[in-house]
Amino acid sequence: MPVEQYPEFRLGDVLATSFTATLTERCGVAVERIPVPSRLMDWFEVSGLTVKNCTQLQLDYVHRLRESIHAAATSIANGAPPPLSAVQILNASSAGGRAWPILAPEGVRRWQLASGSVEDALSVIAGDAVGIVSGERDGRIALCASPTCQAAFFDTSRSRTRRWCDMNTCGNREKKARFFANKHRSANPTE
Repeated sequence: MPVEQYPEFRLGDVLATSFTATLTERCGVAVERIPVPSRLMDWFEVSGLTVKNCTQLQLDYVHRLRESIHAAATSIANGAPPPLSAVQILNASSAGGRAWPILAPEGVRRWQLASGSVEDALSVIAGDAVGIVSGERDGRIALCASPTCQAAFFDTSRSRTRRWCDMNTCGNREKKARFFANKHRSANPTE
């Protein structure tokens, strides 16, 4: 039996926005990167949050948390307060688990999950989201300039003027589209 193939994860330096990037092309043909519990466990693993087990019910909650983080970040990016429902889910998730940072032998921060549960992992993600949505971390929340993406991302560039959630995907696609449009205009100046 062939192994089911899923789209690659879009991983960045910010845990909360990497988490929201598990659903991409939100304004186009949406791409779900964690459609089943086993795929969620894969995402946790590559994000340094190894969990022991995940059920479909937990995955459903994970999707609600992801959308709450996205809604809160989108509101902040648009200069509005986050929706109360998103705040409630973020706070409940942040308080719902037990995890703490540890220093790994190679000198980087890792997370120790008390019981290896999904709730422990979600508390880390929700805590990270609270840090960026509240303005506690140095950077700004922005929305991808791609009309089909509109992903929330955390801009830590020096000028804070980044336009794309990921230059290798959305930015590259938009640059190619502009290039071909300009090429077409040059070849057909009377159109």
